[in-house]
Amino acid sequence: MNIYIEAFINAFKGSLNWTWKSILFDVPWYTNYFWGLFIISLFVWGLEVVFPWRKNQSIFRKDFWLDGFYMFFNFFVFSIVISGFYKIMELLFSEIGISIKSLSLLSLEVLPVWLQLFLFFIILDFVQWLTHVMLHKFSFLWQFHKIHHSVKEMGFAAHLRYHWMENIIYKPLKTIGVMLLGGFEPEQAFMVHFFAITIGHLNHSNIKITWGPLKYILNNPVMHLYHHAYTIPKDKYGVNFGISLSLWDYIFKTNYIPEESGTITLGFEGDADVPSSFIKQLFYGFKNQKK
Repeated sequence: MNIYIEAFINAFKGSLNWTWKSILFDVPWYTNYFWGLFIISLFVWGLEVVFPWRKNQSIFRKDFWLDGFYMFFNFFVFSIVISGFYKIMELLFSEIGISIKSLSLLSLEVLPVWLQLFLFFIILDFVQWLTHVMLHKFSFLWQFHKIHHSVKEMGFAAHLRYHWMENIIYKPLKTIGVMLLGGFEPEQAFMVHFFAITIGHLNHSNIKITWGPLKYILNNPVMHLYHHAYTIPKDKYGVNFGISLSLWDYIFKTNYIPEESGTITLGFEGDADVPSSFIKQLFYGFKNQKK
């Protein structure tokens, strides 16, 4: 038992220490996700101020500060808290012979760097797209995902406004994606991560971008706004599930963009029942809610 307690404490301390060193600029710049997130957020927010799509929307839109807090809570605070539990799970799985290479389909290490990054990005994005579909399709998962869809005015920080249980769901599935790639994350994977943060911020921003012909590949604010629409086709449980790529939605016929005014109502039926405070939202979803 002591080995698990020690592993938990070491993982927690290591994650906390790394975050603190990131704040102090004491890590390589390309691994500094704390200030990277801050700079990307400031940049996209600046674009919203200068080039607003919905011109009547306030710079400090509804829930601006709540969503800003969610960004750093989900990206750092919760990651620190949960790091010890993931380490214990890793030890438990290793004891029954399951390792990070157990599901390996190929080894990225033998491939050129550009191909490593391409496959890493494509596979992880598809895993996240599929997870996102599950969050909408299964009612017990939807209860938690409602927090993200309770946003009533879209802005960049809404990207990381989501229930902490989504971290519990996404993390293991993303780990499976890495396992399929031989348990190997390319040394230059920071480029994929920073790109994904930027695209995610833009997709939730108050900026009208469609990427032209690339809209069939890259997700964009116009497409993602309809993912948050209050009214969607009656035969659908959701539309436009893309994370960084819109490609999967076009392939699996879940794409939906009826118009591009940007003035639609956001949310879902019953969203008024979602509590407005962060503390109450932490416990939301653990009891039966109205659909």
